[in-house]
Amino acid sequence: MPRVTIIVLSWNALDLLKSCFASVAAINYPNLEVIYADNASTDGSARWIAQQFPNVRVLQHEENFLFCRGNNEAIRQGSGKYIVLLNNDIETPSDWLHPLVEAAEADERIGALQPKILQYRRREWFGYGGAAGGFLDRMGYAFARGHILHTKEPDTGQYDDACDLDYAGGCALFLRASALERSGLLDERFQMHMEEIDLCWRLRALGYRIGYVPESHVFHVRGDTEFNYVPWRLYYNIRNSLWMLYKNLVPQRFWIVLLQKVVIEAALALRLLAQGRPAGAVAILRGYRDAHLQRHQFRDDRASRAVEGSYRGSILWDYYVRGRKTFGALPAKRMRR
Repeated sequence: MPRVTIIVLSWNALDLLKSCFASVAAINYPNLEVIYADNASTDGSARWIAQQFPNVRVLQHEENFLFCRGNNEAIRQGSGKYIVLLNNDIETPSDWLHPLVEAAEADERIGALQPKILQYRRREWFGYGGAAGGFLDRMGYAFARGHILHTKEPDTGQYDDACDLDYAGGCALFLRASALERSGLLDERFQMHMEEIDLCWRLRALGYRIGYVPESHVFHVRGDTEFNYVPWRLYYNIRNSLWMLYKNLVPQRFWIVLLQKVVIEAALALRLLAQGRPAGAVAILRGYRDAHLQRHQFRDDRASRAVEGSYRGSILWDYYVRGRKTFGALPAKRMRR
C-alpha cells in the first residue's frame, strides 16, 4: 500500500484535537505517517499530542502561520505518495482511507479527492466544507452537492455516485504529492479561505481530475453550523475570491465576472447596512480594497488557458430567485460534463 501522510494543523484547539486524534489513531491503513503541525498554540496542544501519541510527528511553528503556510510547512516534511490535509474538527472512521487510495491508484490523472463529508452531531446530514463534492458557477461562487448556501440536505444516498468535481473540500483533502510538485502548494498569500478551491483550479488547468469518493466518509464538527456573515470571515472570502478569479480566469473573462460580482456584493453590503450590521459592509469594502491594491503580486500567476466552473448558471439566482435549494433541483443541462 502506498504511503499516506496525514497532516492535522491546529491553533489553541486542544478539546477538538482530543476527539480528532482518537479517531486518527484508530485508522487501519497500514502505511501511514501522521504529522501534527502546531501554529504556536499556548494551550499545551503540542505537548499533549507528543505525550499521548508518540508515533505522531510534531512540528511546532514559531508563530501562527494560519492555514496555508501552516499546512505547507508540514507538506514539505511529509514523505507520502499521498497527502491528506485534515481539519482538527474531523472524526474519521477507521477504514475511510482505503477507498480514496484505491481510487487514486486506479487513475494517475487524479490530483485531488474528497470523501463524503457529514455532520458530527446529525450524522445522516451533509456538512459544511464539501458535502458530496464542490462545484463553481459561472461567476466563481462555490456550492456543493448536499449543501447550497443556507440549505443542507439529509444523506439518503442521492449522491452516492463517484464524479468529477471543480474542487474538493478542504476539511479532508486528499492530494497526490507528485501533482503538488507541478501545481505548487497552497497559495500562502491567501492565508486562509478559498485556498483549496484555488489549488484544485490550478490542478484542473494542468489536466488533473478532482474526484469524489462516496465509499469514504468523515464527520465534521463544524459541519452543522450555519453560514454567517462574521466580518473577518467575510473579508477573507471576498478578498480571496477576487484573487482566485484574477489568477485563474483568462483576463477578458475576469473583467466580465468582476462587474457582475461588484453589483451582487454591493447589494449585499447595502443589505448588511440596512440590517444594522455595518461591520459586515465594511469587511466587503476592505476585501475589495485590498484585493485591488495587492493584485500586482499575482500578475505572473495569471492563467493562459480557460478552465472554468462546471455550472453555467448563477447559483445565487437559482437559489434566491428560482427557489432551487438543492443540487438535484438545478437544471442538469447547465452542468458541463
